[in-house]
Amino acid sequence: MGWAVHPDGLRQVLHRAARTGLPLNVTENGIATEDDTERVDYLHTHLAALAQARAEGVDVRGYLHWSAFDNFEWSEGYRPKFGLIAVADDFTRVPKPSAQVFARIAATGQLGG
Repeated sequence: MGWAVHPDGLRQVLHRAARTGLPLNVTENGIATEDDTERVDYLHTHLAALAQARAEGVDVRGYLHWSAFDNFEWSEGYRPKFGLIAVADDFTRVPKPSAQVFARIAATGQLGG
């Protein structure tokens, strides 16, 4: 959608939010793109930034990708593709490669390979 992407911004905002002294959960983080290879790169770079924040002492307990499914946006209709799972015109759901990447990272805790 033409939005700027700055993975280190996530690390920085996690540090700011950590000043509350509360544990953190990232509840909505993702990219709107038709190109799923961009989504895979986004996942890797942003989860690496999150891992760096944790290594720097930020108490991050969870991460939820935005969003599981491509969905309807009031101002944009079905055009922006946010999800890890595509939703076809007949509402058939098809996992994208990014869904498999995210599942592997979630299962193993490893960003590489």
